[in-house]
Amino acid sequence: MRRVLVTGTAGFIGFHLARRLLEDGFRVHGYDGMTDYYDVALKRRRHQMLHQTPNFTATEAMLEDDETLWSVSEGFAPEVIVHLAAQAGVRYSLENPRAYVDSNIVGTFNVMEAARKLKVGHLLMASTSSVYGANEDMPFTETQKADTQLTIYAATKKANEAMAHSYAHLWDLPTTLFRFFTVYGPWGRPDMALFRFTEAMLRGQPIDVYNHGEMYRDFTYVDDLARAIRLLIDVVPERPSSPEAIEDGDSLSPVAPFRIVNIGNSEKVRLLDFIEAIEAELGIEAEKNFMEIQPGDVPATWADASLLMRLTGYKPETPVRQGVAKFVRWHRTMYGAMA
Repeated sequence: MRRVLVTGTAGFIGFHLARRLLEDGFRVHGYDGMTDYYDVALKRRRHQMLHQTPNFTATEAMLEDDETLWSVSEGFAPEVIVHLAAQAGVRYSLENPRAYVDSNIVGTFNVMEAARKLKVGHLLMASTSSVYGANEDMPFTETQKADTQLTIYAATKKANEAMAHSYAHLWDLPTTLFRFFTVYGPWGRPDMALFRFTEAMLRGQPIDVYNHGEMYRDFTYVDDLARAIRLLIDVVPERPSSPEAIEDGDSLSPVAPFRIVNIGNSEKVRLLDFIEAIEAELGIEAEKNFMEIQPGDVPATWADASLLMRLTGYKPETPVRQGVAKFVRWHRTMYGAMA
């Protein structure tokens, strides 16, 4: 039975990935700091569900605690590490930037050190579409230059990519970074737009719509994302024999077993259309408070997921209306909300 250490298993994406891996017969050890950035009770509910599977174990500790992280990693002896834990949230990074440096830089360094010492067969780490920053050439491709990050959150994630490349090169550590595009779905974070909009509409409260609704996002359903990560586990990068050996469009490094992969739905959806999907599912018309774009926000994101398709034969495809409907059903079950 293959052993996978997953950081952030009490988080939104980590929970869904761990559940997918357990269903596929993996043994999973989760590592999560249970920070209070949002409702810890929701995080504990996720872990409780995972603990119902015998092949799941977990440790509650911070990534910055390198002694505990190393002790857990050495004891579990994973063949693969999937590093998803991070201080999330673009807007919160304006309020508390130090949290992003502590978790996303120091914590990620500790994860890479554990992977290096254990000589794991594959290290996979989460990045974000936010690293594309001020880029306007869309859809975004992994081979584009991405040096114009607009928030400290995006900057820490870009730093993670650079750190990981150096480790892959120096220690021959096979490493895959994936850039996520606006992930949504059941068990989502309360600070994310879908959750906030749904709760406000059910309570008859207005919703804040930034950039007067002229925002576009590549919404990616969380189960699709988990499936893509699961498939990428088996696509282990190899150091190329020469730069000429790299296929066009592949982000494989010419000097390291390292690759970056977009995971997105490859569809640019207008924010107002996303809100309309929520309205249709709830049967409620939202009262909209139109606002200017916030500092650090970008007007649009849009993934080119052709590399993911080439590597795995799969790309996310859940339509937004279908994904929103699944979230609303979960929310009503979880919180007893009735429209």
